[in-house]
Amino acid sequence: MDNKIMNIGIIGNGKSANRYHAPFICTRPETMRIKTVYARSLNKQDWPRIEGVRYTDDLQALLTDDEIDVIVLSLPHNVHYAYAKQVLEAGKNCVVEKPFCETPEQAQELFALAKEKGLLLECYQNRRFDSDYLTVKKVIESGILGDLLEMEMHFDYYRPEIPESVKEFNPVMSYLYGHGCHTLDQVIALLGEPDHIHYDVRQLLGEGRMNDYFDLDLYYGVFKVSVKSSYFRIKERPSFIVYGKKGMFIKAKKDRQETDLKHFYLPKGHPDFGIDRPEDYGILTYIKDGIVHEETVPSEKGDYGLYYDALYETVMHGAPPLVTEEQTMLQMRILAEGISYCR
Repeated sequence: MDNKIMNIGIIGNGKSANRYHAPFICTRPETMRIKTVYARSLNKQDWPRIEGVRYTDDLQALLTDDEIDVIVLSLPHNVHYAYAKQVLEAGKNCVVEKPFCETPEQAQELFALAKEKGLLLECYQNRRFDSDYLTVKKVIESGILGDLLEMEMHFDYYRPEIPESVKEFNPVMSYLYGHGCHTLDQVIALLGEPDHIHYDVRQLLGEGRMNDYFDLDLYYGVFKVSVKSSYFRIKERPSFIVYGKKGMFIKAKKDRQETDLKHFYLPKGHPDFGIDRPEDYGILTYIKDGIVHEETVPSEKGDYGLYYDALYETVMHGAPPLVTEEQTMLQMRILAEGISYCR
């Protein structure tokens, strides 16, 4: 494409659009801009309007705008399939929030349609740019831990009021789908497809209640990666613990971008946005020349906008997609299989 600026349309004007997409797009005015946001009701203004952005309740006006290069779906995942199909049939590249779809079959149909029309279809996996994940990835790739044996990944909450208020079990609206989609992608991006998986997916409040706990063990040879999450952890477990033959690394605190965003402390104009404090750094313990060493590891800088930088290169210059069809389909199969074990 000849135009320098990537014009983006967003379907949805809620928390996800205004917290996890728009703030990062708006820090890159030299390469991209939000041209139009579609919302079903323009009277509902829970979030401030972005200067220079057109807001519309006419979906066709967005779908038929020749200037729009890519449309982002920022909607509940139970409607992803229907809206993504409309976007692709309108001839637009499409980015879909996670979890990508309700079923692997829906996802496969959408990828087939995108391929038929020569369009990009990609899942928005921004947590590949979490600082804790990037720091763990750097430590692993350094080789200082030696052969890897075990990694634990935790994404915990203490919000008992949520599962206590839900009196039914809905597989596709489960905790595994809604939260496993973050950490599972990090494993897939780092290690690819596992040899096999052990699933422990539960309804802690009993049969017929919501899924509120999961513990998935993914095996890569002798290396086991455990992806764990619960609504009933009054004290969070470390974000990452990695064990190797020569050492271990603990990153207790999660990425700070979400915390800053929740406090409306946005990346634009704040160079310290999402930056770990020294007390948040991970601890590396390893053996070298028979001596045990322990040191802090400064955190890598997280930036969800890096997803959009990669998207720009794909849409505007034909670079390979950051998040591949194969990775998204693998995650969809894991989620669908995992929730079938829910007890």
